[in-house]
Amino acid sequence: MAKRYEELSDDHIEFINHQKISYVGTAANDGTINVSPKGFNSSRVLSPNRIMWINITGSSNETTAHLSQNNRMTMTFCAFDRSPKILRLYGKGEAIHSRDYRWTELEEFFNPHPSARKYLDFSVELIQTSCGFGVPFYNFKEERDNMDKWLEVKGRGSIEDYWKEKNQVSLDRLPTHIIH
Repeated sequence: MAKRYEELSDDHIEFINHQKISYVGTAANDGTINVSPKGFNSSRVLSPNRIMWINITGSSNETTAHLSQNNRMTMTFCAFDRSPKILRLYGKGEAIHSRDYRWTELEEFFNPHPSARKYLDFSVELIQTSCGFGVPFYNFKEERDNMDKWLEVKGRGSIEDYWKEKNQVSLDRLPTHIIH
């Protein structure tokens, strides 16, 4: 049976910190809905109603494009080991780019990453847990090293060129504001 909460409890926070992957869902006013997996130990719970994560370079930039038009966001965590559970967080998100005044304030929560393109600040308004009985067991093996290898070849200047080529607009041609 699903249960609702107004803020994250210590148990919820421990559950979030244990997960190796989460999913972020966003949508603009019209067009494509996006669900994006997040890994790399990229999330930080800053308070019972606030989560921050570092967003590294990817093949698209849907989350940022959607948030610039409609800031609704859902974040989902599933138990793939231990007892079954699904934790869904509903709220509002904001993208913070390196040119924004808050960037340096948020850097202290994360290890620097050479392809960091933004931080996402998520204000949680509703928490819902459900049983997770249908989620199978999976064992975490290790983080992938593909991004590190790709970055070694690309270099920082090339990352920004990649953003210009691949990350400036969403699938629905909405601007992502990555390059100012």
